[in-house]
Amino acid sequence: MSERAGEVPSLPLRVGVPAWSAIAVESFGGPVAQIAVLHRVIVEERRWVDEERFQRALSFCMLLPGPEAQQLATYLGWLLHGTKGALVAGSLFVLPGFIALLVLSLLYVYAGDTTVAVGVLAGIKPAVIAIVAHALTRMARRALSDATRVVFALGAFAALFFLRLPFPVVLAVAALLGVLRFARYEARAAVPAPSAHWKEPVAAGMIWLAVWLLPLVAVGIALGWTHVVAQEGRFFATSALVTFGGAYAVLTYVAQEAVQRYHWVTPSEMIAGLGLAESTPGPLIQVVQFVAFVGAFRAPAPLSPLSSGVLASLLVTWVTFVPSFFFILGLAPFVERLAHNRYLLGALRGIAAAVFGAMLNLAIWFALHTLFGEVREFARGAVFLTIPRLGSVDWWAAAVAVSSLFAVLWLRVKPVWLLAAAAALGVARQVLR
Repeated sequence: MSERAGEVPSLPLRVGVPAWSAIAVESFGGPVAQIAVLHRVIVEERRWVDEERFQRALSFCMLLPGPEAQQLATYLGWLLHGTKGALVAGSLFVLPGFIALLVLSLLYVYAGDTTVAVGVLAGIKPAVIAIVAHALTRMARRALSDATRVVFALGAFAALFFLRLPFPVVLAVAALLGVLRFARYEARAAVPAPSAHWKEPVAAGMIWLAVWLLPLVAVGIALGWTHVVAQEGRFFATSALVTFGGAYAVLTYVAQEAVQRYHWVTPSEMIAGLGLAESTPGPLIQVVQFVAFVGAFRAPAPLSPLSSGVLASLLVTWVTFVPSFFFILGLAPFVERLAHNRYLLGALRGIAAAVFGAMLNLAIWFALHTLFGEVREFARGAVFLTIPRLGSVDWWAAAVAVSSLFAVLWLRVKPVWLLAAAAALGVARQVLR
């Protein structure tokens, strides 16, 4: 399909559904891996969106609270197919993980058996290392096209990995430096005035706000606001709007509140839930579904335990992911209409380079904690050092990671088949153990 001057083609939704379905099935391994999947399918393979627009969308999504990978899928779906595309792409991104985690939650509370999930997780984690490493090298060639962007990316990586600066602070600095560095080189293109087009996106945002809150209000009225399902709905609705910095930053806050304040799950159950969420496709924040299910299953009255758990899973998934739709449908039109504003474009270019550094930071963190059983952290003034203990290396995981890298680079094995093989290998190993 041809593109003119970097324009995004308008695609029929029926053409996009197979791609969004494939992305949903392959979206294992956390935000870095999921963004890499989106980039590979939409930019490299299908060529539906060029690199500049993909990076602009990613930069914008990184500024929003909530799951950035799902928001990016929603944004790209909107770009390619309109509102229906946003709904389909964003929903499909969550649906496989929701179904898988609901089944695993049922197995956990009724049988206490997580053998399959543990095996899948053990297999896919080292395979994801290879997939992410391959994807980052490909993205670097496109996203870091000059020395300035390389410096921005390395600076963001150092600020996050060694100085542990808050992610929003790093993005704010990158945006400012991006304006100072890039804006003056941009042509003064005419920019459509957003004030002439504000009614439609604002109305869409208000409609989605009402849609988001309606199920929560209905549960509160039907069961009472003190019921555990209503409490979970309120808490996770609030956290969906105020949590920035990606899944790993969010989960620290969620774990503390769910375990210590509300006592919905125990510390060991929180860890088990994280393992289950990592072993299923979709955003890692989907672990909130497991937390809600277990908490509601144990305090169900007047519902049955199963009904209470399923209702909590549905409600918490709804309040966690629906905000992505009103953020994207309400704000993305302004971003696109201001795409040629040199100040906004400069800020987003700075953020895009910093986001690559953030992805590199998460990828290294993930690799260290996958390949080594013990990772030590030392503080030297304002600098933090993360050093693995070499004697704790997991040789099985290392072998899977190296084999996966060979399969991706030289054998050109598609990631979905690689993940399936690694998951099967992990399950077989876990059953034999």
